[in-house]
Amino acid sequence: MAPSATETIPVVSKKEEEYASGAPDLAFPTDVPKGPPSFDDKYEERKYLKHRLALAFRVFAKFGFAEGVAGHITLRDSVDPNCFWVNPFGLHFSLVTADDLILVNHAGKVIDGGKNRMLNYAAFAIHSEIHSARPDVACAAHSHSVYGRAFCATGRELQMLTQDACVFYKDHALYGTFAGVVLASEEGKHIAKALGHRKAVLLGNHGLLTAGKTIEEVVAHFVLLEKCCEVQLAADASAAGSGKPLVEIGEKEAQNTWEALGHSASGYFMGLPLFQTVEGEFGERTFLGRGIEPI
Repeated sequence: MAPSATETIPVVSKKEEEYASGAPDLAFPTDVPKGPPSFDDKYEERKYLKHRLALAFRVFAKFGFAEGVAGHITLRDSVDPNCFWVNPFGLHFSLVTADDLILVNHAGKVIDGGKNRMLNYAAFAIHSEIHSARPDVACAAHSHSVYGRAFCATGRELQMLTQDACVFYKDHALYGTFAGVVLASEEGKHIAKALGHRKAVLLGNHGLLTAGKTIEEVVAHFVLLEKCCEVQLAADASAAGSGKPLVEIGEKEAQNTWEALGHSASGYFMGLPLFQTVEGEFGERTFLGRGIEPI
C-alpha cells in the first residue's frame, strides 16, 4: 500500500524490499548499486559524504536553485549522528567545497567547519527538527526554486498528471501555513510533522523540501519535484486556456508507478547522473556510484 497519513517512519515498499534483497527487478537490475559505498572507518565515511554534499550544492547551482542567501542542504554526520553538516551562510552554492561545510549540533552550536562559520538559523530551525523526528533521514534539502515557489502559492498538492509526478504519489505533503521566515524551532517542528514519513513537503508561499536516506536521492527528488511543479503550472495554464479539464493518471496506475520508482534505491540511482555533471569541476568521475576515478 502507499504511505498513509500517520506520523511514523515509512513502511518500506514491497519493491524496495525486493530491490534491497537483490531479487530480480525489471526496472532495476541486481548489478545496479543500491546506495553509497559502505565504510568501516566512520571518519572516512564522513570525508566521502561531505564531498558528496559539496557536489550536491554544485548540482543545485547548475539548476539555478541558488537564490541570494536562501537555501540549505543538510547531512547527518556519520561520526556523531546527533550533529549535521550544512552550508555556511552567505556562500554561493556553486563555490561550496567540503572544507567550507560547517558542523552543527542540535543545540544550534557550530562545532566544526571552515573559515566562515555563520549559520543560517532557518536551516537549523527546520532541519534539526526533521533530523530529530526522522532517524531514517540522512539528508534534507530546501531552496527557493522558481517553480516550486510558484506552485507553493497555489495551496495545492501535485496532481498525478505524469509518470514523474507518480514518484510523489501519496508521498508528499502540503504545509500551507506561512508564518514568515522560519526562525523558531517550534515552526520547524510543525514542518517536520507535516512532512511525516514522506519524501517531500510543499511549504506554502515558501518553497520545496525533500528528505531521504542518501544525498543523491534527496537531490534527485528535489530536481524532479521542481520539474513536476513546472509541468503542473504549464498544464494548469493550458487547461485554463482551452477550457478542457486535465487528464489524471488513475489511482491504481499511480500506485504501481510509485512502487516501481518511488523508493529510496531508485532515487539514489536517479541522482547519480546529476552528480556526474558536476564531478568534472573536481576532476573526478564516478561510474554508477562504484567509486571515484580521476578523469
